[in-house]
Amino acid sequence: MADDPQSERMKALDRKIAAAKQANAPKARQDEHYSTANIAWRMVIELVAGLGIGFGIGYGLDVLMGTLPIFMLIFIGLGLAAGVKTMMRTAKELQDDAIRAAGEDPHASDKRD
Repeated sequence: MADDPQSERMKALDRKIAAAKQANAPKARQDEHYSTANIAWRMVIELVAGLGIGFGIGYGLDVLMGTLPIFMLIFIGLGLAAGVKTMMRTAKELQDDAIRAAGEDPHASDKRD
């Protein structure tokens, strides 16, 4: 009879240890949360990258052809357009993610039109 209380105490201790391990177990990774500042910086970098690449291509062509600043102005404009287009695509992705998180179909309005 002396083993029964000891056995019950060991089982109770095992249950407590299992509960503690479960409470401290790492949780499943959730989707990354982007703050508004991170999103804003991403969009600014996309715009500046488009402008920078356009400037570089235009300046390079102008130096090779000796036609400063014709190509530089053209490609800066094209880089600006590409940067804005990329920013709009990013905004659309973020909007779709927000709608999906709300449990709606992000392209439901497209299907109605």
